[in-house]
Amino acid sequence: MRIVNLAQVDESDRQQIALVLIKAFKGQWLPDLDSALEEIQESLRPDHVSRVAIDDDGRALGWIAAIPQYGKPANATAWELHPLAIDPAHQGRGIGRALVADLEQQVAARGAVTLYVLTDDLDNSTSLGGVDLYPDPLEQLATIRNLKGHPYEFYLKCGFVLAGVIPDADGIGKPDILLAKRVNEPSGRPL
Repeated sequence: MRIVNLAQVDESDRQQIALVLIKAFKGQWLPDLDSALEEIQESLRPDHVSRVAIDDDGRALGWIAAIPQYGKPANATAWELHPLAIDPAHQGRGIGRALVADLEQQVAARGAVTLYVLTDDLDNSTSLGGVDLYPDPLEQLATIRNLKGHPYEFYLKCGFVLAGVIPDADGIGKPDILLAKRVNEPSGRPL
């Protein structure tokens, strides 16, 4: 497996990546090929980072991207990981971890201090889904449980920490879980 810039792959590879997105998110986020291709095209902006894992036969296995969020794109201190998608047939083989590690290096080289990700709980996959998190969302977050294989535990294994929760972000009882990781010392030295 190799990880390359998305800009280096041809149109047929981008079609494969779009199909990976649709399969990985089971139509919840990007319901069709055109929507997935739009998301991929957006990630090719010069101020974004967009990387793809390709197997030895040239098949796309997964895709990861990041968007500069805090500060000007040329010197953003925090970047949002968005999205990470692994072909379900290849999940559990270290591809996601490799893509996250590569992305951390990419954004750190651009001066990032923090990489963060928001993970939706649309289907009550955690103890935070389907409940009223008010009046104290952080108390609820402190006792989060994974009920149906929610990806927040994957990010914890990659060194991220739970940093917050946005109650009802995707509708009543559908929170976003915020995880973050330091990728550079504040002095600009990579960790």
